[in-house]
Order: sequence, then C-alpha cells, then structure tokens
Amino acid sequence: MPLIKVQTSVSAPVGEEIEAMLKSLSAKLAKHTGKPESYMMTAFEAGIPMTFGGTTDPVCYIEIKSVGTMKPDQTQAMSQDFCQEINKALGVPQNRIYIEFADAKGAMWGWNGTTFG
Repeated sequence: MPLIKVQTSVSAPVGEEIEAMLKSLSAKLAKHTGKPESYMMTAFEAGIPMTFGGTTDPVCYIEIKSVGTMKPDQTQAMSQDFCQEINKALGVPQNRIYIEFADAKGAMWGWNGTTFG
C-alpha cells in the first residue's frame, strides 16, 4: 500500500543503479511506515521536462502515499532520509527536491480485486 514515486529532470542512471536506488527506497519506506516491504511499491521516471524556481537546473518531485496517517515527525524523518538518498543517487541538490506526503483512506486504495477499507 505505501508508494514512493520519483520524477526527475535528470537522465536515468544505468539499470543496475536504478534498481539499487528503488530497492533502497522500498526498504526505507517500509522502515519509516512500519509496514511490511512486501506491500511497498516504487516508481521512477527520469528525463521529464521540469522547472523549479524558474530554472531547468536538476530537479526532483517525490510522492509518498500510504494508507493510514503519517505523523509530522515521521514525514520530517522521511524528508531528510529521501532527500539525502536522491541527492546521492541522482545528484539533485536537496533544495531542489519537493516531497508530497499523502494519507489515503483504506477504501480509496485498491489491491487484489478489493480495497484496504
């Protein structure tokens, strides 16, 4: 049920580096949410035309969604962790990364022909 989706203006790294980054994001998201990694989903889109602050310098937008409620201390820790991870993996400066955290009601999240609500 938790999802982390990364969209960036930078070019995609080679396949093995993308896989390593996605696996790392999945494990970290499981740790931060306290949910089994078997429910984690990651997505990555590179080379998207984007601007931030009026420039096309490297930028990244991240969506983190989960069923239930994320608390402020939890989102603060995730912001720090994921900004560092993306900076390290993609070279996007941390001050050019936005993260959107979204809580989803169980009935609004489908899986395996049913919902979590």
